[in-house]
Amino acid sequence: MIRVSNPLRSRWGLLQLALCSLLLAPPAMIILVALTPSEPLFFHLVETVLGRYVGNTLLLMMGTGLIALLFGVSSAWVVSRYRFPGRKVLSWLLVLPAAMPAYLIAYAYTDFLEYAGPIQTAIRSLFGFQSARDYWFFEVRSLPVASVLMAAVLYPYIYIMARTAFHNTSRALFEAAMVSGRHLFWHVGLPLARPAIIAGLSLVLMEVVSDFGTVDYFAIETLTLGIFNVWLGMNNMPAAAQLSLIALLVMMALLAAELFARSRRSFQNIGNTARGVPTLPIRGRHALGAIAVCVLPVMVGFVTPVLILLSHVMAGIGAEARNAFWSLWLNTIEVSVIAVCAIITMAAIIGLITTYKLGKPSRYISLAAACGYAVPGTILAIGVLGFLGLLNKAMLAFGGPLLTGGLFGLIIAYMVRFYAVGFGAVETGIGRIAPQIFEASQTLGKSFSQSLQRIIIPLISSSVGAGALLVFVDIMKELPMTLLLRPFNFETFATFTYQYAKDEMIAEAALPALMIILAGLIPVILLNYSVTRRQN
Repeated sequence: MIRVSNPLRSRWGLLQLALCSLLLAPPAMIILVALTPSEPLFFHLVETVLGRYVGNTLLLMMGTGLIALLFGVSSAWVVSRYRFPGRKVLSWLLVLPAAMPAYLIAYAYTDFLEYAGPIQTAIRSLFGFQSARDYWFFEVRSLPVASVLMAAVLYPYIYIMARTAFHNTSRALFEAAMVSGRHLFWHVGLPLARPAIIAGLSLVLMEVVSDFGTVDYFAIETLTLGIFNVWLGMNNMPAAAQLSLIALLVMMALLAAELFARSRRSFQNIGNTARGVPTLPIRGRHALGAIAVCVLPVMVGFVTPVLILLSHVMAGIGAEARNAFWSLWLNTIEVSVIAVCAIITMAAIIGLITTYKLGKPSRYISLAAACGYAVPGTILAIGVLGFLGLLNKAMLAFGGPLLTGGLFGLIIAYMVRFYAVGFGAVETGIGRIAPQIFEASQTLGKSFSQSLQRIIIPLISSSVGAGALLVFVDIMKELPMTLLLRPFNFETFATFTYQYAKDEMIAEAALPALMIILAGLIPVILLNYSVTRRQN
């Protein structure tokens, strides 16, 4: 395998460094913008609302995390340990809520449970109540409800991790526990799956910190919403960037916990012995209890909100949604396809150069370039605008054109945010290729470019295609970056849904919302199929 001792002496090394610098520039700009004086505003925020922002963020993380753990771990153990009617179907259905963005479930349930919704209307009709003062009903737009709804769509992170860990644990350990009279879950399953569960929980909490649509709709003042309000409401980007650094510290702590948990997963496997929890057949009320444990999160996180949205569509598509549908479709496809092509091309170039041309230090640069995935979209938008402003100053100095118009800024933001997904897919494909294949091609006289084009790229095409699909769906669902950076009069399914749902016009938003969910189902089903196939 050909490698260079100093990447800066190679044109391939310079190309990799240039691409990685492009990806690292926006996150770095967040720090530079934060160093800009913000007058006394930041200190005013510290004295007044910062404590509330941080406190609400932590409470939302705690509530969502606990409920997601309950949903994810209990359902994973039930489908792993017990045999009951419908077990295989439920093991598939349990991943479907992952296709539901958190902000969509918030829109659906608020419309269903609010004062004018069918539930409270039925209560008033049934008992003869005249107003909300005549009866008690919980506040829908509240932090506890937001925790439940977010947990209902985020628990699949924990469910998949825990289910895989239970399957990969040596069966001999479970059998030893059975002989000694120990409880299989508390003494074997849970302790050995703890690293995987923590990894899944870290991903859940990162999504909670990143969320904008749900907290904005429920008016919960978290750090993310505070950044949005300070930036656009108070027109002070430096103060917003300073708040962003606090959120980034939380994200980095969660990312470190996730990486640490992943690094400890291997201790649970013992040799090549049989793996997985010994299954136990159950019937009667025990089977009904197991089914209830699995059905509850699916009903809350997927079936009910989809039925609510479908009911609006069946009642008649709103005029605005009907007139704008094809425009929304074309805009969403356009921006998603352009961004996917840019991301996958960049990830493939960096991954192939790093693996087959450069030394080990270049890999650290490639991995560092993936840090944008851990940055919430609202925060990353600040870095992208700061980077584009700096780039425009350089372009003006050399007489070049401005680059902030059109889709350029939005595409850059998508590249920084989702490069990690594409790079992970490329690395997965490369990891399945024996190093000797590339070396043999070089020995036969093929150049570096020819070896990649004729041998390596065809072999990684399936992995790259899967990565492209994941990136496409992530971009379709992305809300805060698209909302902040899109051109004027440019709406996607996500932004259109947000605008009309925020104006309490859920009937107009229902069809675009269903299109987002439908697109999200594709990678979820493929992922579950891959996990299930490996476990059989």
